[in-house]
Amino acid sequence: MPDGADDLVRLEQRAGVAVVTLNDPARRNVFSSRLVHALAAAMDRAERDDASRCVVVTGAGSAFCAGAEVATLRGAADGEFDDVETVYQGFLRVRDCPLPTIAAVNGPAVGAGFNLALACDVRLAGPGAVFDTRFTALRLHPGGGHAWMLARAVGQQQATLASLFGEVWDARAAVDVGLAATLVEEGLVDAAVVLGQRLAHQEKAYVERLVATLRAALPTAAHADALADETVAQRWSAGRPAFLEGVRAIEDRIARRS
Repeated sequence: MPDGADDLVRLEQRAGVAVVTLNDPARRNVFSSRLVHALAAAMDRAERDDASRCVVVTGAGSAFCAGAEVATLRGAADGEFDDVETVYQGFLRVRDCPLPTIAAVNGPAVGAGFNLALACDVRLAGPGAVFDTRFTALRLHPGGGHAWMLARAVGQQQATLASLFGEVWDARAAVDVGLAATLVEEGLVDAAVVLGQRLAHQEKAYVERLVATLRAALPTAAHADALADETVAQRWSAGRPAFLEGVRAIEDRIARRS
């Protein structure tokens, strides 16, 4: 059942997957200050739930997230930048989630809304998904680490096409460039939940440790450093009761075949 005091962001638990829905469809789920704070509160609740293994982020209505409010942009033009940094806190809160995150991009993801999609570990695109940096069209330099996140997702050349030359990707193009993992023609959120539920049998601590390793892998320059980090993590996981159970299950299957 939906849970949450602020209806600007809905939280629903679905068998180990927390579905977080930006719920201001009349304004295309823009990052207002209230929505940013409601999103942070929903993420806090999702992470505290012992059953949570994954978080799905999506938008109500026809848009995923249209980015900053026009009033925020006007304020920045007038020299008031604090509200822009408040917008950052919306997608950065999702980026900092220790659980794996899936963006179910149901419609346009624009500007800071594109950053919200980039902040997630995996992106699934619905038929109406559109990925539009929009910064250059506004003569505004990208912010919030946009260029860094986009280059990590699609490579330097494609990131340059989008952020400098204004390339806009629909759902199919996003899959082609590797921005989205797949196009889901129907049942986008359900598909994201089913993906997240693959982790239902895993320990929460294990999921969080592996997510941290995966996020750190690309910026790690040397294989030797990655080897050292993964050795520590693998040694940790080998001492967990869940690993022993897995080994015993393999031993039982071998014994039955014999």
